[in-house]
Amino acid sequence: MPQILLLTFLVTSVSPMALDPCSAYVSLNDPWRNTEHQLDESQGSPACDSHVDGEWYRFTGMAGDAMPTFCVPENHCGTHAPVWLNGSHPVEGDGIVQRQACASFKGNCCLWNTTVEVKACSGGYYVYRLAKPSVCFHVYCGHFYDVCEEDCQDSCSDTDECTCPPGSVIGHDGQTCFDENECEQNNGGCSEICVNLKGSHRCQCGVGRVLRSDGRTCEDIKGCHSNNGGCSHSCIESEKGYHCECPRGLVLSDDNHTCQVPVLCKSSTIEVSVPRELVGGLELFLTNTSCRGVSNGTHVNIFFSLKTCGTVVEVVEDKIVASNLVTGVPKQTPGSSGDVIIRTSKLLIPVTCEYPRLYNISEGYVPNLRNAPLEIMSRNHGIFPFTLEIFKDNEFEEPYREALPTLKLRDSLYFGIEPLVHVSGLESLVESCFATPTSKMDEIPKYYLIRDGCVSDDSVKQYSSRDHLVKHFQVPVFKFVGKDHKEVFLHCQVLVCRMLDEQSRCAQGCHRRLRREAGPAEDWARLQRQTLSGGPISIDWED
Repeated sequence: MPQILLLTFLVTSVSPMALDPCSAYVSLNDPWRNTEHQLDESQGSPACDSHVDGEWYRFTGMAGDAMPTFCVPENHCGTHAPVWLNGSHPVEGDGIVQRQACASFKGNCCLWNTTVEVKACSGGYYVYRLAKPSVCFHVYCGHFYDVCEEDCQDSCSDTDECTCPPGSVIGHDGQTCFDENECEQNNGGCSEICVNLKGSHRCQCGVGRVLRSDGRTCEDIKGCHSNNGGCSHSCIESEKGYHCECPRGLVLSDDNHTCQVPVLCKSSTIEVSVPRELVGGLELFLTNTSCRGVSNGTHVNIFFSLKTCGTVVEVVEDKIVASNLVTGVPKQTPGSSGDVIIRTSKLLIPVTCEYPRLYNISEGYVPNLRNAPLEIMSRNHGIFPFTLEIFKDNEFEEPYREALPTLKLRDSLYFGIEPLVHVSGLESLVESCFATPTSKMDEIPKYYLIRDGCVSDDSVKQYSSRDHLVKHFQVPVFKFVGKDHKEVFLHCQVLVCRMLDEQSRCAQGCHRRLRREAGPAEDWARLQRQTLSGGPISIDWED
């Protein structure tokens, strides 16, 4: 498996005068979308739903009646990783509901997942708001469901109800028999993972654990003799137990069982290094096929940024997710690297980098009645690259570097939140900015300029910017009361959201009661924080 570094988004863009999706949808009627269609690459390349991007869709024609609610094996629906609905369909009175959609690949029924919206329409059909897949090759599947039979005893009348076979339930149209998702009731009786199948379900265990004989509960793997110790490659036993090892060039993931291709996620680039032994005779390229791997003799390296090579950037709950797909296909002619044989016909390596959405950014400035100069020696760098800059004027084009500013009380201080990588489709919210007399963020006293997205000090002025990730502010210079308080430090908390998501925290703006009203997707207690510290700050005091 590849290393997953995830910027994942929830697509919920709704216009103020949005039409009822039951009467404004796009039909998906491709025959290859049906769950009965198996992929045959001799007849063409696998399909990819890269054109699907947040619209409402309905499955019609030979594509099927609705999305399957059971795990679909890989290489079905005309693609490598078919996408199915991991949850039951709603009834008409439920309105629009959210469900998890899973992509099956390499024996994992939910190797990737996203969130889609579903609505039951009065005509007896369903419409789906489908998010753009993070990588190819993903396709949303359709399925032909059975029509129920009337179970008549002595005579049939118009009041007789349809009944469905075991393992299925009647749909809201009163005629279609949908697969029953046993996993929604008490997790299907499974102690850990429940996977819904067509007409049944099965229990699974996490990495390093195995099912007991009851088929429901899990226990730790005791050694290499059982399921290879849960290791994806080599399992090594010792007196102290066992451990997993990887072939040369691969690294052990955080689960200590799975070997994966090394991925380095930087603020501006993502670097993938694939061992040559794994790709001998194959040519590697990304979603945008103009981006190709370069061999250095031992590895094939691919470098790309968050804005190039078909990289998809999304926001999912507390993370920003950047993803792409490395595909390997046989070379047409031997290359200068000396590859003359191949060991696999195709290689697929999904690559994902994760960045937290919430950042604490600190920088220092020092105002004083006696013209004390402020020296800012460095910039702040984080996992997702933001800096807190002090600017010379309200043009916000020239930050202070080597030239030192002289700041007095009642002078204007111009500061801003600046992204080092400008990614379209994202926006930021400065959730809070506060000042302290020392570099410690938990210092008391503490003075808020911005809190819960609201300006706390009326003297703070915010400037507009074309870049939705950039935030610029102006505030009169001040100092803390007390002769020993000769420094002031700024700390800002920044949240990143999808720009078109009208339900996101960024779209809400000022929200003083956020912490009591936030839902699970915006649970601030779970958001990862990254402290970005500036400095050192040198002060040259004059008598």
